[in-house]
Amino acid sequence: METCTTAQIVRPGGPVELRQMPLPDIERGGVLLKTLYSEVCGTDCHLLHGKLEGVPYPLIPGHVSVGEIAIVRGSVRDVDGIPFAVGDQVAFLDVHETCGTCWYCTVGKATTRCPSRRVYGITYGAADGLLGGWSEFIYLKPGVRLLRLPENVSPLSYIAGGCGMPTAFHAIERAEIQMGDTVAIQGSGPVGLNAAIFAQLAGAAKVIVTGSPSLRLELASRYGADEVIDIAHTSAEERISRVRQLTGGRGADVTIEACGHPAAITEGMEMTRDAGRYVIVGQYTDNGPAQVNPHLHINRKHLDVRGCWGCDFSHIYRGLSLMSRWGNHFDWQAMITRSYGLADAALALEDVAQLKVIKAVINPSFGVG
Repeated sequence: METCTTAQIVRPGGPVELRQMPLPDIERGGVLLKTLYSEVCGTDCHLLHGKLEGVPYPLIPGHVSVGEIAIVRGSVRDVDGIPFAVGDQVAFLDVHETCGTCWYCTVGKATTRCPSRRVYGITYGAADGLLGGWSEFIYLKPGVRLLRLPENVSPLSYIAGGCGMPTAFHAIERAEIQMGDTVAIQGSGPVGLNAAIFAQLAGAAKVIVTGSPSLRLELASRYGADEVIDIAHTSAEERISRVRQLTGGRGADVTIEACGHPAAITEGMEMTRDAGRYVIVGQYTDNGPAQVNPHLHINRKHLDVRGCWGCDFSHIYRGLSLMSRWGNHFDWQAMITRSYGLADAALALEDVAQLKVIKAVINPSFGVG
């Protein structure tokens, strides 16, 4: 039986090992994807350290990937009814098996909370098959939603946006930015950088980004942020004061937390104006509690606080449309600091964890042949 190489997190705490796995029998409606690129993000670091619940180890990480169709069994079509063919370059929604019949799917209109929801590279284990992107091939099960890349969006540009692209798009959607708003973004990683781009496209007149290190803040400025504030050289009080100085003493109309640090929550609330909106998207894993005074931080401020979990197909579809339209203005590929082969996946995780890179990308062809 023909096999392919995968990089797997064997158990919480590691190690990361190269393992051979058989290519699957393709079901009708299934697709075998030759992996072009897969990303390494903060979620993968959480997976390495066992900080997410319900993860079946050993695991092939890589929940957001892009590839070329090698085999398509039967008729698989895009949302416009156009069939996919061998050779098409495609992305796909990593979320799979939402039931479409539960209360959250049908009434709550929140498929990201469907109890049947599974996620490539996170809640599928290696025992389930080639269902993660750190592999030469990915098996897209029947029902996985695919998107054909526009001609002017390269696979590398798409993976540069990565999971941060639809996640940030969802956060901006939740924020309901009004034209002329001032938007503060806490965090200068891939989610924060994508949010800085999409906030401008949503009509923000001023974008402020707080974060670190300088490599990320410099890119935020290149993407059009009007002000960047380095958290390594400022206190929370100084950052709050600066945001207020830039907004007539009021605070930002909208603040988006995209950093994952619980201590940022109170700070973000205080840098948001009264009757403003605060969107929390960065707390993907449990890093501990935040100390919030309900009277001072929420009720008296008349603050609208909104959580944001995951993404659905619409966020990838619409985000990809914006990448196609605005790719000449915003260089998404600039987020990629370094590409790694499968054999260097452990190093990629270390570099992401230590903030040595903005975006790390796995290229399975490195070191092959």
